[in-house]
Amino acid sequence: MIVASGSRTGTPLVQTIQNGLLFVGETTVLVFQAARCIVRGRFNLRDVVSQMAAIGVDAIPIIVVTAVSTGGVLAFYTSGVFVRFGAGVFVGGTLALSFLLELGPLLAGIMVAARSGAAISAELGSMVVTEQVDALRSLAVSPVQYLVVPRVLACVLMLPVCGLVSDVAGLGGSILMAAGNGVPPAAYMDSVRTMATETDLLKGLIKTLWFGLTISAVSCRQGLATSRGAAGVGRSTTSSVVLCVVLIFVSDFFLAQLLMGASVAGR
Repeated sequence: MIVASGSRTGTPLVQTIQNGLLFVGETTVLVFQAARCIVRGRFNLRDVVSQMAAIGVDAIPIIVVTAVSTGGVLAFYTSGVFVRFGAGVFVGGTLALSFLLELGPLLAGIMVAARSGAAISAELGSMVVTEQVDALRSLAVSPVQYLVVPRVLACVLMLPVCGLVSDVAGLGGSILMAAGNGVPPAAYMDSVRTMATETDLLKGLIKTLWFGLTISAVSCRQGLATSRGAAGVGRSTTSSVVLCVVLIFVSDFFLAQLLMGASVAGR
């Protein structure tokens, strides 16, 4: 059972510690409960497909805009400096590695967290305050199976797709900007083929799987922990986005050490 946020007592420090421990514990339990339902096949495929469209497909336009803009800005500065020092042939490979390993997964994760994660928390929070979740329990329907599992599956499955879209859009924006700064597209692509590999792409996609699990688990937990009416829905939505973005950056640091440490040292 998810305990409503803000229901603990004590000094501010004690409340902060309690809230933190409760968040970790409840989110972990929620993930294991969802995993058990998935392993046993207790989910509606139609609900999963519907959530995949809402969480992933509908977020693609903002991911494309963000990635193209980021790629263009990075290429503008990078190509200008590299060409000035006679290293223009490395622009493509440098930007490709940046997007495949870091920026592609990060931008996809942040955009999905800001858009879809907020929507998940708001939707579940509204269901809690209007007692729809209690109604499900009274009908012997598991809220985890009915509400959480489709969103977790959809988020985990769609984040790699969003990551690929982010990679392609970012590199597309960067190649156009680099061409305007004196790096021909042919030289750009030669550098990409020389410096970047399929393994780099795979490592970035592994990150997106974790980001998808993080976003869905945190958003569902915050939504189900909503209390105190409409104001509580707003607080849950805000805290969900903040927690998701912070956890994405923190986990990215450790995933980079785990997945990229050896390859970076060997380059």
